[in-house]
Amino acid sequence: MAYDKNNVFAKVLRGEIPCHKIYEDEDTLAFLDIMPRTDGHALVITKEKASDLFDISPKALAKLMAVVQKLAPQIKEAMGANGVLIQQFNGAAAGQTVFHLHVHIIPRKEGDALKPHAGKMADQTKLAATAEKIRKKLLKK
Repeated sequence: MAYDKNNVFAKVLRGEIPCHKIYEDEDTLAFLDIMPRTDGHALVITKEKASDLFDISPKALAKLMAVVQKLAPQIKEAMGANGVLIQQFNGAAAGQTVFHLHVHIIPRKEGDALKPHAGKMADQTKLAATAEKIRKKLLKK
């Protein structure tokens, strides 16, 4: 599949669409999912033009996963979660809805059910407050 430079995450990277950013470096951007499965559900995206896992360079993939590994425990702690679910979809048949490589970090609390993937849009004020809570945690480390 050819990379679509007008996918929603490409637009986020170009600043054409706002996001609730929690982390950014030279190679990656992390922000809250606007249709979260749990409170604190974050997405980590590569800045490389890659539609899925099979379209990314090994170097960029290593950088992406290093950021996932760095952020996941911090998000888990910031949200008071007991665990964290890491998800990554490849292709529509697998559930991928945005064709720009991204990894989901989903904090989990015992007994809390997951909301559906690509479900209901969250309240933007609540997302902003959650992003601030996570950013404060990241700044402490």
